[in-house]
Amino acid sequence: MTTGINAVQRVFTYAGIALPDPDASLTPEQVKEYYTAIYPELLNASVEGGDFDGTSLSYSLRRGTGTKG
Repeated sequence: MTTGINAVQRVFTYAGIALPDPDASLTPEQVKEYYTAIYPELLNASVEGGDFDGTSLSYSLRRGTGTKG
């Protein structure tokens, strides 16, 4: 019987867009920071999730809401 170890894939989503995992060694917070170059509104976003479905970990990047002033 041969068993293999499969790496868990991480899935990041923002506003319904699937974002590739830029580097598996980054923390989810560092991935959020990485994507602020493309999506500056993520600067104050939160990282939610880490839900495991058997094959992947799913994270959502949610923009912070608030009022100015």
